[in-house]
Amino acid sequence: MTSPNASRLGVLLLNLGTPSGTDFWSVRRYLKEFLWDARVIEPPPSRALWWLILNGIILTKRPFSSGKAYKGIWNNELNESPLLTVTREQTRKLFEAFSAKHSADVVFDFAMRYGEPNTPDAIRRMSEAGCERILIFPLYPQYAAATTATANDQAFRGLMKLRRQPAIRTVPAYYDHPLYMEALAGSVRRHLEARTAEGAPAPQRILCSYHGLPERYVASGDPYADQCRATTRLLAEALGGPEGWVESAFQSRFGKEEWVKPYTVERVAELARSGATDIAILAPAFSADCVETLEEINEEIREAFLHAGGQRFDYIPCLNAEDAHIAALLAVVEREMAGWLPEAETPRVA
Repeated sequence: MTSPNASRLGVLLLNLGTPSGTDFWSVRRYLKEFLWDARVIEPPPSRALWWLILNGIILTKRPFSSGKAYKGIWNNELNESPLLTVTREQTRKLFEAFSAKHSADVVFDFAMRYGEPNTPDAIRRMSEAGCERILIFPLYPQYAAATTATANDQAFRGLMKLRRQPAIRTVPAYYDHPLYMEALAGSVRRHLEARTAEGAPAPQRILCSYHGLPERYVASGDPYADQCRATTRLLAEALGGPEGWVESAFQSRFGKEEWVKPYTVERVAELARSGATDIAILAPAFSADCVETLEEINEEIREAFLHAGGQRFDYIPCLNAEDAHIAALLAVVEREMAGWLPEAETPRVA
């Protein structure tokens, strides 16, 4: 999306990625690119051994189960994953919000780290559109090497293919940005208000479920788990309520090694067995609903809670393209483009 005149600045939103379809080979291509990334599966003692395990075992079985999961949440009208649909809408709305406030001519585009639309092509497109400065915006509120860093890596790989490179800035973690927290708390308050309108009490527990990370990565210096817990603490402060009402857990464990705990699927079952019959859950690490939220949380984790004796399990959707979320993303863009935008248009507050 561009404004009418030749652009000199660009904003590129980056998200994780999606297979192009739900069939075996589409999902296999996507998983192969994802699981071969050394930022995601940090190199084992033998990279050759991991190649054999990945191609000989995992990629012969996992595309079937993953394809089934994607099929259950697929946007059949557009024949694409919800993540792609939402990221496109976020880009459109962010462009419109920016254009309503600023006269600067800026290209807004989006890409995926894995799959299509791919990041190097987006970098090339924006360069050809005249962008001499590009802000790279990985849509991950909390920083992890397996998400933010690998998205930035791919952007710089795209730069390596260009003779005339634009200047690049990357967006840091925004897990504690006031407008992001306001949007997050607002989404929970609306859910609580809806429950009140139907005559239901507040849930006994609100669980913030973040994508998991191996403990080994944290021990190596990854700040992700601390930033996730900080988001939960800030959300709890914004909502009020009894101590311990809002808590953190981590989902999507892969492999046999220890990951950051508590594991969401085990924690919800533990809550049910200890007498909690009514809980709500949200996913603050995801900027858009995807297979990990719509299928894993809203189906697998829900089932674990109900099977253990729970009665009501509410999933609070991601912020997606909500206006409050777009306002938060815009504030981050404006902050990180300071000095690039005309001085009169550069906000003086974070």
